[in-house]
Amino acid sequence: MTAGKADPDMVRRRIYLDQTHLRAHVTGIERVTLDLFAPDRLAPHTVRPVTAGSLPDMIAAQHVGLPARALLDRDALFLFPGFPPGPLCAVAAARCLLYVHDTFLLTRKADLSLRSRIYMSPSFALALRWCPNLFVNSRTTGAAVRGLCAARARVALLRPPVRDAFGLGDLPGPAAYGPGGTLRLLAIGTIEPRKNYPATLALTAALIRAGIPAELHLVGRVGWGRHAFLEAPPPFLHRHGYLADAELRALAGSCHLLVSTSMAEGLGLPLLEVQHGGLPVVAPDDPVFREVLGTSGLLIRPEDPDGAARAVGAWLREGGPARAAAASRANVARWNATAAEDGRRFQQFLAGDPAAYAAPESIVARGGIA
Repeated sequence: MTAGKADPDMVRRRIYLDQTHLRAHVTGIERVTLDLFAPDRLAPHTVRPVTAGSLPDMIAAQHVGLPARALLDRDALFLFPGFPPGPLCAVAAARCLLYVHDTFLLTRKADLSLRSRIYMSPSFALALRWCPNLFVNSRTTGAAVRGLCAARARVALLRPPVRDAFGLGDLPGPAAYGPGGTLRLLAIGTIEPRKNYPATLALTAALIRAGIPAELHLVGRVGWGRHAFLEAPPPFLHRHGYLADAELRALAGSCHLLVSTSMAEGLGLPLLEVQHGGLPVVAPDDPVFREVLGTSGLLIRPEDPDGAARAVGAWLREGGPARAAAASRANVARWNATAAEDGRRFQQFLAGDPAAYAAPESIVARGGIA
C-alpha cells in the first residue's frame, strides 16, 4: 500500500490507530502495525495514534479510552491492527476495522498463556461477532476467520508488504555450503509453545544422526510457558535472545536456511523477510506455508523428524542451496505484488468507494475465497 497523489474528491477520514500493543521489542505483529498502517501509508487521512506506556494503560485505553472516543467522535474510524478491541467498542461497530493475524486465540486455547486466555481470547471472540469489517493477512487466515465471524461480516484480504527488515538485499544468497560441512539452521521467533521449538530441535538432532553435522541458531526472547530445552540445552543449540535488525542481518548471512516448525501461523512473516536475502526456507507442509512460500520453500512434516531430515538431505544433494537465492527472491516479489493490490483496494475502501471490494478475489466468501 503506497501513498500516492491525493484525489481531490477523495473522502478524508480521521482514523484512530490502536498502537497500545507496541512495546520495546518489535516482532511480527508489531512490524505489520508499523509498516502496513504507518501514517504516511494511510495518507491523506488524518491518523491519530493511540499509545500506551504500560499494560494497565493499554487495558484502560482499549476498554475505556477508545470506546469513549468512539462516542465523542462519531465520524471517525477506529483501526485495530494488533490486539482485539475492548467489548465497549461495539458501540461503534460499523466504524471499527479489525486486522486479524491468525485465529490462534480461539482455536488453540491450550497453547495460550493465562493472560491471553483471560483477557485477549474473550475480546477476540466478541469482536468477531460484532465487527462487520475484518481484514486478514492471508487466504488461510481468511478462511479460518470466516468460520468464526458473523455471516454478515466482510472478510477482506490485506496482505502486508514485506520489506527487507534485516537489510539482506545485498547478500549473494545463503552462506556457501559443501558436503561434510556444518549446516547452520536459523530459527526466528519468541520462545513459546506455538513456535514448537522442540520439533526444530528434533529435526536438527535427526540431521546429525543422518550424518549431516548441524547447529541451530535460535533468535527470540523467552515468552510464556515452560521449556525443558532451555534448562538442558543440547550442544548444537546456540541461543541469541532478541536481536536488533542489524545484528540479525549478520547472523542470517552466515546461515544456510531458515527453519520453522510453528503451528497455526496466520502468515509467518520472518519466512518472507529472509527471502530478501535469498535464504531458503524449510516449513511445515500446511496450507498457510503452501500459500506464502509457493514453490520456493521446502515443506516437511515436523512430527516426523527423521523423514524431514531425509528431505533436507536430499535437497542438499540435489543442489537446493544453489537454486535458493533466485527462488526465494522471486517469491517475496510475488508476495509484494499481491500485497500492493490489496493495499490499493484498502485505500479505495477508506475513501468510501463502494466498489473497493467488488472483485471476488479480494474477499473471503463463506466456504472459502470467492
